[in-house]
Parts: sequence; C-alpha cells; structure tokens
Amino acid sequence: MAKWILYHTDGCHLCEQAHALLTPLPDDDSLQLIDIMSDETLISKYQTSIPVLESERGQQFFWPFTAQDVRQFFTQTE
Repeated sequence: MAKWILYHTDGCHLCEQAHALLTPLPDDDSLQLIDIMSDETLISKYQTSIPVLESERGQQFFWPFTAQDVRQFFTQTE
C-alpha cells in the first residue's frame, strides 16, 4: 500500500514539478498517483488546489512546496 498519494491531473505543470520532487522516494511503491479527473468528488475537492500530497494517515500538504518541505513532511508523517 502506498504511503503517500499525489493528487494531480494530466497537463498540470505544477503537478509535474511536484512529481519531480517526489521521484527520489526510497521505495517505488510508496507513492500513488491519482488523477483527480477520474472522480467527480476529487474534481470538486481538489480542482483549484492540485497538486496535493497526502500521507497514509490523511495529512495533506498543498502546493507550493520544495524538496526540503517534502522531506520534512515525510519525516513528520512516518
């Protein structure tokens, strides 16, 4: 099961930037990408705030964030 979820959508340049920050994760299975366009509820919830990173505990981290911010978020939510 993924430890983190990145809510995104195709063609979102901010989402691409966020994903690039997350690629050095220690485990390939630790990140799940969810395209908000796949679900009306997700569209309603995140359409103006993507990208959003969520921990397995439901804590959310909203853009903008840096690589250092991501490392701190990972440390705080593990």
